[in-house]
Amino acid sequence: MTLLTIATTQMPCTWDLPGNLDRAEQLVRDAAQQGAQVVLLQELFATPYFCIEQNHQHMALAEEYRDSRVLARFAALARELGVVLPLSWFEKAGNAYFNSLAVADADGRLSGVYRKTHIPNAVGYQEKEYFSPGDSGFKVWDTAFGRLGVGICWDQWFPETARCLALMGAEVLLYPTAIGSEPGNAALDSRDHWQMTMRGHAAANLLPVVASNRVGREVASTDPHLQMSFYGSSFISDHKGQLLAVADRDSSGVLVHSLDLAAMREERLSWGIYRDRRPDMYGALLSQDGRHLHARWNTQGV
Repeated sequence: MTLLTIATTQMPCTWDLPGNLDRAEQLVRDAAQQGAQVVLLQELFATPYFCIEQNHQHMALAEEYRDSRVLARFAALARELGVVLPLSWFEKAGNAYFNSLAVADADGRLSGVYRKTHIPNAVGYQEKEYFSPGDSGFKVWDTAFGRLGVGICWDQWFPETARCLALMGAEVLLYPTAIGSEPGNAALDSRDHWQMTMRGHAAANLLPVVASNRVGREVASTDPHLQMSFYGSSFISDHKGQLLAVADRDSSGVLVHSLDLAAMREERLSWGIYRDRRPDMYGALLSQDGRHLHARWNTQGV
């Protein structure tokens, strides 16, 4: 694959669940009409961001991989349009629940599941109430239009996620997202920090990054004072972290851009950042406190 035309999208979500799917489908169709081969939809696009609150009734939104109506509908859409769709959904697996993603290839085939590795917990982002930590390991997908590495939302804040996906051969890093205002800190606007963190992953790994975020205001069903405004700002960056396309904070829409994957591959080779890695020196990453596991205990026992 040399040239990849990729799209990112953003839209509001409501409790009109069929309406969410209709809006997402229209965005995919719009992107395909503009020549997109891969189209990224936002995190949990089939529903409002129910993690704004703790309410066990929302567990009924989860669907099993093999029986998911959301996955079936959008896999059929991928086949119809000949596009690749990374699809974020709320997964039920026996008695476990995950924030998960499957990739529908251009022939409509679903190729396995990635379960979100890092699960946040904060006011308005109560994901630990609903999701177990992912047990799938990181995933990279070979598709009709390139090798895609995908993390989900909170994963995007961790350089380890991006580096693992890069080492597994990803040609593009994609992050479906749900982020906006902070009900626990009304003065905080994380938009620029959010973008810069992922642009740093692009520059450090010499890989393009694509992010999709939702827009609109959502209100908790149990407490009308608990509200969030999602800030959109979905973007496509090149392999050096430069913004190629960026959406505003409020509008639904599609961004499309073509990436020269072959040229980016050559630059990765010329920089030597993978050649010069020293994984034997990175043992501190395997511990919570930053000490090498084999040197955890010295003669004083500390």
